[in-house]
Amino acid sequence: MPLVNAPDHFIAATPPQTPPAGACPLTLPCGTLLWLLPERAVWWPAAGSVFVADVHFGKAAAFRRAGQPVPHGTTAGNLARLDAVLAATGARRLVFLGDFLHARSGAEEGLWKQLRPWRARHAAVQMTLVRGNHDRHAGDPPAQLAMARVDEPWPPVPGAPVLACHHPQAVAGHTVLAGHWHPVVRLRGRAHDTLSAPCFGWGDGQLVLPAFGAFTGASPVALPRHWRPFAAAPGQVVRVPPAA
Repeated sequence: MPLVNAPDHFIAATPPQTPPAGACPLTLPCGTLLWLLPERAVWWPAAGSVFVADVHFGKAAAFRRAGQPVPHGTTAGNLARLDAVLAATGARRLVFLGDFLHARSGAEEGLWKQLRPWRARHAAVQMTLVRGNHDRHAGDPPAQLAMARVDEPWPPVPGAPVLACHHPQAVAGHTVLAGHWHPVVRLRGRAHDTLSAPCFGWGDGQLVLPAFGAFTGASPVALPRHWRPFAAAPGQVVRVPPAA
């Protein structure tokens, strides 16, 4: 496959593609175009790659083992949303930006019975886990999931000034894609009503993704005030003024 000349001269050329419904474009300083998806994922078309952060598989099971009543079905819901993202983008690669697993106590056979057939359905998709803090305690996924494991910072495309991480961090001359913070933004309506929504945070050369997992909660870490939040509203990503 031929290589294109700028801005993504380091990536094999891919056919032009209509962005997924509700997606919001974000052009990086190097000229790379990303799409922020309402499913709380990032689509890099020129690299054929989708990025998600903080799925925390097994979290509900870990809580139930600790005697806390939590809902069932979160794993199936997360997998269905991943199916939808892969179908909408046609991605050739899926990158997990850390915290694929929540805890060793939740990494039980019931979880693998759901993940193994899901992985088999997407056997043609390359998958990579950038290890996060929870992954280091929970352990790597089993070999049957055919998932490469790497440490941060990891260059998803050699030669591109883009790094995949779990922890937000500034790296000179690069844009960092990360998770860990589970960021949210508070939206205010005309009737003085408010709504908290998961959001992407963009600033200081970093793009922090919202938590993908359905049972993750929000982080107490607030985005820096000068960063630009993008709310992942139902069906659409919305640009939000920094002061909102």
